[in-house]
Amino acid sequence: MTPYDFKYPDTRRRRFRPIPVRMLVPNVITLLAICAGLTSIRLSIEGRMSLAVYAIVFAAALDGIDGRIARMIKGQSKFGAELDSLADFVNFGVAPGLMLYFWQLHELGNAGWIAAMVFAISGGLRLARFNATMDDPNKPAFAANFFTGVPAPAGAITVLLPIYVAFLDLGRAPAVVTAAYTLVIAFLMVSRLPVFSGKTKRMRVPPELVLPAFVAVIVFIALLIAYPWHVLSIGTVLYLLALPLGFKSYRDQARALETAAPADGEVSSPPSAPTLANLSEPPQDDDRPGRLH
Repeated sequence: MTPYDFKYPDTRRRRFRPIPVRMLVPNVITLLAICAGLTSIRLSIEGRMSLAVYAIVFAAALDGIDGRIARMIKGQSKFGAELDSLADFVNFGVAPGLMLYFWQLHELGNAGWIAAMVFAISGGLRLARFNATMDDPNKPAFAANFFTGVPAPAGAITVLLPIYVAFLDLGRAPAVVTAAYTLVIAFLMVSRLPVFSGKTKRMRVPPELVLPAFVAVIVFIALLIAYPWHVLSIGTVLYLLALPLGFKSYRDQARALETAAPADGEVSSPPSAPTLANLSEPPQDDDRPGRLH
């Protein structure tokens, strides 16, 4: 042992303490998602755009289950939280932006590259804001059921709508339209728009509906495999049309809370969503949940 080990005898034991397998499983899923995102970039460079879209959809599916599996098996960790945030930036910020650039935005030269770059940066800013404001003590209880801005996975799926439409043989939109649409989705990601998340809702299925629920999931997956561009296009349009409903629900709940607040004004006003201004102040407590999405 070195003199340093004699001075701090517990350091070596803590450093090489065995890690439970349950802590590794969610991180392996996250790494698979990163592999899918990087593969989508390669496929888009090679011109195999349909496979690139499949890779992004697969990465989004993995992103949706890694956190739930971590909570289910009690495998949350701060390392997993940071890895998940990095994966979201690569998969849902960088990869979709590059895919659109290699697919069509390159026709606009520097303007197309700027649009792709703005989308990627917006994804990173959206994730940074989420990390910085997730422990905001002034946030009302009902606000936990809302995202601030379109979440990164949804932004990645929706921004690829021009590609879905092109594969439906409906014609390719002009590059300028695709660039404008990309910037709109980027703005929605960094905006203060409340977006319903459903994370805090515990959905329970009645026993008599368990089998029909299984059948519905299987039918959806079958439709996604058989008619991917139809399902992705319709799902994207419905999601965008539902965004005002989330804003209305947030506003109604905020107004109801203000109405129910005591007349003495001791309760702070809750309606405002988190902003980028909170990034200038580090969180007081860094004990964050294990998964971010």
